[in-house]
Amino acid sequence: MTPLTGQVTGFVEYLVVAGGGGGGGKYYGGGGGAGGLLTASGFSVAAGTSLTVTVGAGGSGGAASTNGTSGNNSVFSSITATAGGGGGGNGGVGSSGGSGGGGSGFGTNVGGTASPSGQGFAGGTGTNATNAAGGGGGGSGSVGTNTGVNAGNGGAGICSSITGARVFYAGGGGGGIAQSTGSYGLGVAGGGNGCDDSFAATSATSNSGSGGGGAAHNTFPIGGNGGSGIVIIRYPANCAPPASTTGLQQVLYNNGFQVYVWTSNGTITF
Repeated sequence: MTPLTGQVTGFVEYLVVAGGGGGGGKYYGGGGGAGGLLTASGFSVAAGTSLTVTVGAGGSGGAASTNGTSGNNSVFSSITATAGGGGGGNGGVGSSGGSGGGGSGFGTNVGGTASPSGQGFAGGTGTNATNAAGGGGGGSGSVGTNTGVNAGNGGAGICSSITGARVFYAGGGGGGIAQSTGSYGLGVAGGGNGCDDSFAATSATSNSGSGGGGAAHNTFPIGGNGGSGIVIIRYPANCAPPASTTGLQQVLYNNGFQVYVWTSNGTITF
């Protein structure tokens, strides 16, 4: 690889994760869908050109009887990761997004789809059985699980070593359940857990791009918030550093790479 600064073109590896969706509110909310995840190497950049970095916020958990809101897109230059869909609440269908939100355990039950394809997976289906429960939110690595006796778990995230450490991103949130005779759904890769009216649904970890947990019934009627996204790029350490950056949160040097991490909006010029 040739140095980036002072050259016409160079190549970088990227990981772009959008904000996850919020979990659905009562009744028996579906887990929030993970933000879309896009990663690849060999992305061409030109010296002297300023590239935009946008880090999408996570969606809010649904209040009583409402869906969780979808997250927000994350962007690196021309690469856009699509926000995760909010989980369904009170009969609401899970919203579509990078990964789809889980379906509510009350009413329609249907999970959201992953759209556009290739960034994540669909949300799970809820159920109107005696133990009504929400489906798990879709993850970047697999679909959210459907409900049976238990609420649905979030779909798997994807592991990346772009920073030098193995980190899982963009997992789905778990669904909420009506009664304690079944189990609430579990979030993965930083996704929030659902609840069963003995405790509140949990929010996803910041900068994970994962979905929030779904609410239960009356005691804790609000879903968990989705996690914000993240943008990371890297290229070999023996290449020139960027000419300038804004909004940069962290610079790492690991395994022969220089790594640039954004957890809020900024720019980079090579």
